[in-house]
Amino acid sequence: MLNEEKRILSGVIFVYFLCFLVRILEYFLLRTDETFWGEAFVHKLIGIVFLFISVRYYKYKFVEIGFAKHKILHRLLGGLAFGLFVFIPAYLVEIIIVVMQGKFETLKLYVSAYSVNGTIGNQTGFIFFVICIFGNIINVLMEEGIFRGLFQKILERKYSFVLSAVIASGLFGVWHIMAPVRSYYDGMISYNGFVANAILLVVTSSLVGFKFALMTKLTNSLYMAMGHHFINNAIVNMLHVVSSTGTDEFMVLRITIAQTVSFVIILVWYIFVQHKQQIA
Repeated sequence: MLNEEKRILSGVIFVYFLCFLVRILEYFLLRTDETFWGEAFVHKLIGIVFLFISVRYYKYKFVEIGFAKHKILHRLLGGLAFGLFVFIPAYLVEIIIVVMQGKFETLKLYVSAYSVNGTIGNQTGFIFFVICIFGNIINVLMEEGIFRGLFQKILERKYSFVLSAVIASGLFGVWHIMAPVRSYYDGMISYNGFVANAILLVVTSSLVGFKFALMTKLTNSLYMAMGHHFINNAIVNMLHVVSSTGTDEFMVLRITIAQTVSFVIILVWYIFVQHKQQIA
């Protein structure tokens, strides 16, 4: 039994290590997100390849890890709508704060991306919106397929759903440490800034990952979580609050509100369903 547990964990860690390795290579060597593309997408494409190989190795079918054949559009649209639903009040709160400060100017639609000299650029060309959308689609397919699909399925061979979700979500949290690591390596933030950003990203990403796992469990597919994940990333990249003193000054607050509201709603939904099943 102990050997089986080690084999399950080692399998997950091995796939995670491969994905993380190519993520490191892209962030530090290719730096695709600092180019015209504005997205670190190469390691996500390779991650999708790893997903296909792993699914075949473990003799799963894609439907078994969450790529259900039914209600695909219904679940995707549900996830997109839910994401918009929780971000509307988040944007409203941010706008109200800026208005009360007498600094609000407008909401602006553009793609935030790195320019050639490494600073953030405001890209309004159609091609940049297309790149952003397709980059986020690749991101969602890879991360949901790997973390909420493959890892969750492998871990549930040995552990309960909740413990499996905690483990996979913890790995998902560490997955997001790369941005502050590179910022510190490049001298863009101090050591204290790195530690603060790293802890914030790991904790919040872990909680978001757990929320996605609950959504996957509740809907018996990855699609609602994928739709919600897409909105989480795309709306922050494309819809910006502009004030007289800057742009997206309260973005952290906006994201915190949206993620907290969505987490509470999904958690209450999960508890309600579990309670209903226990008394049935």
